[in-house]
Amino acid sequence: MNGFLNFMKSKAVIGGLTMILFYQVAFIAIFMSGYSAIPKNIDELKIAIVNEDTQAGKEIAASLQKELPFHITTGASLEQAREELNDRDVHMVIHIPANFTEKLSQQNEKAPMDFMINQSNPATVTSTMQSVVTQITGSLNQQFAVQNTQGILQKLNMPEEQAKQLAAEIPTKLAPNMININKVPAGMHNQMAPFFLSMVSYVGAMVFSMMVTGATRAYTPILGRAKAFWYAQGVNALVAFFSPLIGLTIYFLVQGGYEASVFFQVWLVHALELFAAIEFMSIFCYLLKDAAIFANLTLMLFQTISSGAIMTQDMMPALFRWISHISIMYYTVQTDFSLLFGGGKIGENLLGLAGMAIASLVVGQLAYLFVSPGFKKKALADAS
Repeated sequence: MNGFLNFMKSKAVIGGLTMILFYQVAFIAIFMSGYSAIPKNIDELKIAIVNEDTQAGKEIAASLQKELPFHITTGASLEQAREELNDRDVHMVIHIPANFTEKLSQQNEKAPMDFMINQSNPATVTSTMQSVVTQITGSLNQQFAVQNTQGILQKLNMPEEQAKQLAAEIPTKLAPNMININKVPAGMHNQMAPFFLSMVSYVGAMVFSMMVTGATRAYTPILGRAKAFWYAQGVNALVAFFSPLIGLTIYFLVQGGYEASVFFQVWLVHALELFAAIEFMSIFCYLLKDAAIFANLTLMLFQTISSGAIMTQDMMPALFRWISHISIMYYTVQTDFSLLFGGGKIGENLLGLAGMAIASLVVGQLAYLFVSPGFKKKALADAS
């Protein structure tokens, strides 16, 4: 019995139990607070309305702007709106063409209205926008039927209430034209590919950073601070460059349909992501040593939500939105969306990812020097 109690009190068992308890608390607390934004913050999505019709279209645009529970923008040209849609700055474009009123007033004609959706977005966005199209179409068809038919029926001396009832049964007048840009191949595995490709690199980097920083500390007395640190950076770069090939090759072989240039571009993006993630998590490994797992795991959980794979940056709670600006996974996921399916801001996101890699390298070097053997003694000697 004493042997069992002593075993239970061992550092390994206590450490393992601590990790189990910590992971439960961190996971549940972060995910519950982060995912509470769906559907609560769905009204943060943005829709651009482009109206080219000066009669009925003008009234409909004003009505949609008033009634839709989203951020509505107007005034942009169709070309500008399409560019914003491609860049994911807006999540749907509603286009009312110049001949809308003309078609609406003619018998046996349907009034056209374009609904443009960027499929290269989180599934939450695309499904919400598709639902909005259905609601708008149904509402406007009902409105047109009543307005266009009620007056005709009343001219036949039909009572007003009976005219309203019959008008509601008139066939649809609106012709919605759904335009999907940057289409995603069928299957949830494709929709989520930017997330899990980024996630697998980040998790691998978390484990590797603990090992390589341990090796750096071990070789510091032998090689010296500078050589040990920069040798570690060379190893980090080699590992980051070649390691993503395994996972990416599996995905591209299973999925198929992509050109070699896309594979090469995605490979380089994930090589940069892996290097940035190793450097970022090495900071905490140098400062906290074995306890770094608590910091790195917590930050990884935050980034699973702030990555923008499940919800847009606009929908995120304030803390997660702030984290997304310094999130390695966010910049990687957004770049993957654009490279795999189409979209803009590739250069902007790559710049953010490269900036995180450089900043992490600099801070990591300072952290390593701070905890290096003899650093404090040397600092005190220099000061005296």
